[in-house]
Amino acid sequence: MNQQSCTCGNEAVREQAAQWFSRSRDGALGADQQAQLDAWLAQHAQHQYEYDLLAQLWDAADVLPRARLEALCKEDPVRQLPRRGFVQQALAAGIVVVAVGLSWFGWQQHQLNYQDQLQTALGERRQLELPDGSHLELNGRTQLRVDFSVGQRRIELAAGEVMFSVAHDSTRPFVVRTANGTVTVTGTRFDVRLDPARTRVAVEQGSVRVQGRDDSQALLTAGLGSQIDAQGKVAGPYAIDAAALTAWRNGKLVFNDAPLSEVVEEVSRYREQPLRVAAGKVAALRLSSTFSSDDTDALLRALPSILPVAIRTHADGSKEIISK
Repeated sequence: MNQQSCTCGNEAVREQAAQWFSRSRDGALGADQQAQLDAWLAQHAQHQYEYDLLAQLWDAADVLPRARLEALCKEDPVRQLPRRGFVQQALAAGIVVVAVGLSWFGWQQHQLNYQDQLQTALGERRQLELPDGSHLELNGRTQLRVDFSVGQRRIELAAGEVMFSVAHDSTRPFVVRTANGTVTVTGTRFDVRLDPARTRVAVEQGSVRVQGRDDSQALLTAGLGSQIDAQGKVAGPYAIDAAALTAWRNGKLVFNDAPLSEVVEEVSRYREQPLRVAAGKVAALRLSSTFSSDDTDALLRALPSILPVAIRTHADGSKEIISK
């Protein structure tokens, strides 16, 4: 049998494999029947593949919890499948149920046990959905590890910033851990940012519990934020502008009466080399404006027309904001 004829007759091959497998399960094949089976298996690789697939599914039945397997049999998933002649009759109580059960079992295990490591480069923003339905938006220069288990959904944030939209699951808390402390929820929408000296948390929807290494805590609801300092101490809740703090998701930097020192710190996160500002009065100047995080040089070009400052370029290519 050539490859083309076998490919075109996959349906027939599956039925033949099911017939042979059903006969072998009913009892030992006679010498003539075994010889016929061996010849059929050797006739084409697809024959062996289909037969082995049925054997693997049958053997895998032991993997399924007995209660779930019985439930699948009661549900009779075969009735929902297209009719396949002998396959439906021979496998109704066995292999097809196991196949459906394995799909359910694999899906459940993927939901409960899942690990991954994610990283974004400078200027990169990335969105993804986790197996539990939670949605993550990663800012640039972010590093995190996902570790889902039966009792908990855990994120280890090593660097950067993430907006979390967490799927509700009261049986498995969603925990974001940084070097400073943890943020725990069952279902909500919030932003976590890890800076060198602190972890900042901003809640857009729902509520979260922030806990520091020293066991200090804060309960945040929508419109509130907090931070955990380098010593692991949690600050009390304070009002935030969630839209401004998470404008990075749309490639924007929003400053509302922010001191220039804070502006420089924020802009530096989006540049290869950190931006600096001269100490003293210049650092205390305040700025209200919106810029693109994808073009921070545009901000530097505009700044001298907004504030009494100048931009100095150093020999190493880094830039500093100084008094005009």
